Amino acid sequence: MKKGERSMSNDISIVTSEVPAHVKQGANLGNENISSEHLSTPRLKQLQQLSNEVDENHSEYIEGAKVGDFINTVTKEDYGKELYLVNVHFKEEFVVWKQLEKGGGLVGTFPTQNEALQHLEAEGLKVEDYDINRTQTHTLLKVDEKTGDVSDIPFLFDCSISKLKVSREWNTQIAKLGGDRFSSLWKMSSVQTANKSGQRFMNIAVSNVGWLKEETYNVAKGFYEKTFANKS
Repeated sequence: MKKGERSMSNDISIVTSEVPAHVKQGANLGNENISSEHLSTPRLKQLQQLSNEVDENHSEYIEGAKVGDFINTVTKEDYGKELYLVNVHFKEEFVVWKQLEKGGGLVGTFPTQNEALQHLEAEGLKVEDYDINRTQTHTLLKVDEKTGDVSDIPFLFDCSISKLKVSREWNTQIAKLGGDRFSSLWKMSSVQTANKSGQRFMNIAVSNVGWLKEETYNVAKGFYEKTFANKS
């Protein structure tokens, strides 16, 4: 180190864990060219028995994480086994994966199953070596159960295979309620279930909590209009 230089690692006086006033008053300078396209959208992930996040010997292990917990895939925040959400948007796509025994890997996402098949055929790939999974994605906003504050950063929650039934049931409940999709509050919980072979795994259960008050509804509506309105 040259004379006069200070060690950043030792000079703890230049940083603070609390957000200082001069930062709060900032205008987000330097981020003028950043849009949603330049950010990673977190996904809400439900941990299973074989999830890396519950394996203490894995690099992706999250301290304290348990099977059935919901986590943020970007921040790695663990929300436990239940949380409150506003369901803002829904879409269905077909995701193509190369089978694990054939090397694995994501091939792509397509609007229809036929388009997925056509892509494989056009690329000269053996269809039998790939899985085409119908995937339903819900865009969700987390609501703080204590303060009622709505997060301005959404989650994407993907439902395929074992979660498709619950996804359809959730859509049915929303449709029966009427109003905008984001008009009500939902509680999502982890529940243990089993497949036809008797293998146990974690799935979700959703229940309606009630209609959003106008202030909270307007926050959700504003997010919808900014993100999805007038977009195909």
